[in-house]
Amino acid sequence: MPQTPTPHLDTRKLERISQFLDENYLRPGKIPGAVTLVAHKGRPIWRNAQGFQDIERRQPMRPDTVFRIYSMTKPITSIAMMQLYEQGRFLLNDPVHKYLPSWKNLRVYKSGRYPNFETQPATTTMTIRDLLTHTSGLTYGFTERTEVDAAYRQLKLDGSSILTLEKLVNRLAELPLEFSPGTAWNYSVSTDVLGYLVEQLSGKPLDDYFRDHIFEPLGMVDTGFQVRPDQTDRFASCYLYQPGDTMKLQDDPERSPYLKPRRFLSGGGGLVSTADDYFQFAQALCQGGAYEGQRIIGRKTLEFMRLNHLPGGTDLPALSVGGFTETPYAGSGFGLGFSVKTDVAKSATIGSEGEFGWGGLASTSFFVDPREDLVVIFMTQLIPSSSYPIRQQLRTLVYGALN
Repeated sequence: MPQTPTPHLDTRKLERISQFLDENYLRPGKIPGAVTLVAHKGRPIWRNAQGFQDIERRQPMRPDTVFRIYSMTKPITSIAMMQLYEQGRFLLNDPVHKYLPSWKNLRVYKSGRYPNFETQPATTTMTIRDLLTHTSGLTYGFTERTEVDAAYRQLKLDGSSILTLEKLVNRLAELPLEFSPGTAWNYSVSTDVLGYLVEQLSGKPLDDYFRDHIFEPLGMVDTGFQVRPDQTDRFASCYLYQPGDTMKLQDDPERSPYLKPRRFLSGGGGLVSTADDYFQFAQALCQGGAYEGQRIIGRKTLEFMRLNHLPGGTDLPALSVGGFTETPYAGSGFGLGFSVKTDVAKSATIGSEGEFGWGGLASTSFFVDPREDLVVIFMTQLIPSSSYPIRQQLRTLVYGALN
């Protein structure tokens, strides 16, 4: 019988990505530029930088361009938290108030507007697992869906120049939840709370912890909460989608807040990085927790994180009460820090069961397919990430090159 050929990626077919992005997004002026990296069997086999990192100054995109990765920070924070789990610092079913005493008597929104809310006691206790899975009852101000998220906006809890992690957790303790923990899924500041817990459990500021336990071991020299002076010529502009499929400058790289030290070390969305740096993190996840001999998380811990942890093993459409996520809802569950594909057919997007990943507000994304030994990193800078279906389109192009 003929043997099944070893799966490989046809780099000639991957070139379709460049043509597709150029014809459908770059020349029409829908996105400024992009860096795409595809890795197979542990090494990058195709990467391309195209378009501009700064349209106004006509600076071309570079392979080492520095991007705001926003919520692609979340998997890094979740790994940091689970490193501490491996040290016995907490259990997943520990109540959050064990570490944040002011969170002991949390209440759920009933009616009214801030600051005159009518509330009722939560029927369940928020656990660390709820924070990792976004079933905590917390929310985001930018979702603009409820009176609770309106209070987040008024108090600038999604991030401001005066916010700190300590101020965030103190403010959140005073506000009602959207629902009792564990009863629904809602994208939220949960991972920022995890960042605060990493600091409390480790005794280190979040940036120092990341550097010592993730970035330096993996050689992630371009990832951090601030753009260093030696990185400024590689720092991309960020753009905001405008009706009519156009865009306008949202954050000028020469005047960006990222150029200065950040008071609010957002574990939910505060990092900048490059495609190569983030590949090293994602490849460690693809290889069971280690890259180039440097282990950042145990193999069994990572296997556990990649399971669908939503109550009853349900998927996001069955549990979500919000309208925003960094992954298509259908056919996806949620693990401890990232989405997990549970049903390929239901997702209506090519892939593999068990594939996991996440994205960021400015349309960056990554996914890891352990079954195919595949890692894909996509970097651009257009807010919001829901502007175009570019992530799903990219997947079809990548998987179409797999022989």
